Amino acid sequence: MATGLWGRLEQQDFRSRVRGTLLGSALGDALGAPAAGLSLAALREAHGPDGLTGPAPALGRRGRVTAATQLTLFTVDGLIRAHVRRDTGAWHPPTDIHHAYLRWAATQHDWGPDERREDNGWLGREEWLYARRVPHRACLTGFADDVLGTLDQPKNPTARDAAAASRSAPFGLLVGWEPALVLQLSVECAAQSHGHPTATLSAGAVAVIVHGLIRGESLDSTVQRTLGLLGARPGHQPVTDALQRAMAAVTQGSPGPAAVQALSPGGDGPEDAADALAVAVYCALVAEDVPQGLRLAVNHGGDSIAAGALCGALLGALHGETALPAAWLAELEGRAALLELADDFALEMTQGPTLHSPTASAPGWLARYPRG
Repeated sequence: MATGLWGRLEQQDFRSRVRGTLLGSALGDALGAPAAGLSLAALREAHGPDGLTGPAPALGRRGRVTAATQLTLFTVDGLIRAHVRRDTGAWHPPTDIHHAYLRWAATQHDWGPDERREDNGWLGREEWLYARRVPHRACLTGFADDVLGTLDQPKNPTARDAAAASRSAPFGLLVGWEPALVLQLSVECAAQSHGHPTATLSAGAVAVIVHGLIRGESLDSTVQRTLGLLGARPGHQPVTDALQRAMAAVTQGSPGPAAVQALSPGGDGPEDAADALAVAVYCALVAEDVPQGLRLAVNHGGDSIAAGALCGALLGALHGETALPAAWLAELEGRAALLELADDFALEMTQGPTLHSPTASAPGWLARYPRG
């Protein structure tokens, strides 16, 4: 997009929604972390009859995020670098995203930032990211080597969990792209670690829904558009069925744990990205406010981390950062980095031509987001 298309109010609204998406996703991730692996009955036994009602200790303290947020941060970093690299004529966003995920993989086995790596940028030097936070096996194996998984030859072709979807909300922030292109990019990048169509198309659905919300559309209308785009894709039925179940559940009684539990069977089978997507969309549709939506999204026996992160991304994109609960934000791990990256993404999307071009670039920007 050319800078001239962005007025001041449009830039402010966009930045608020970008911040809301990333912070909301991280809040949902952190809220769901204490529920990981627990049934609804176990949740209530551990946290009271209402289950989780606010941040609780997990992974060492309250507000700590998991690999879902780590990978979301690196997704944004990769998207910024893809835009920066356009100046060189090397324009292949899946490759830039893959390189970003390989930098994440280094945080899972290195003690800390390797100062010899010239491609780290500022995010790769954030020491708090160098920690394993319950990453899914498919992410670790998918990014264990330099081979780029593609739709024709995906990594982990049987992996259908929601880890790829949980990192895919940032693709929806590409407001200058057409929804079909957003879908294609997110699906291609999901296949780098998760090859099952349920996983890749759930990731694509998340991106397209966020894309509509960032543009100011209603959640209902952007879900309907997503259903139309998914319908042409092989293997779409589990994902479109999940979205339709979520939409139908809105009219089938008062929101509550029973409705959420019905959308996510939990321990009845392997983790399924479509189930987490259904829970997230339903909870975002019925939420009176962000805290209530997130509480609904994590209190069930399924993948509470993924459902919380996805619901938080949807609500953040829909309402912007000011709708997020301040008390929860105050305890959120990595909040400063999330805000810094969100603002950098907004700068790149709205002011990119003033930051870099084929003939001249701001040195500070290229130090933060190297082209190499």
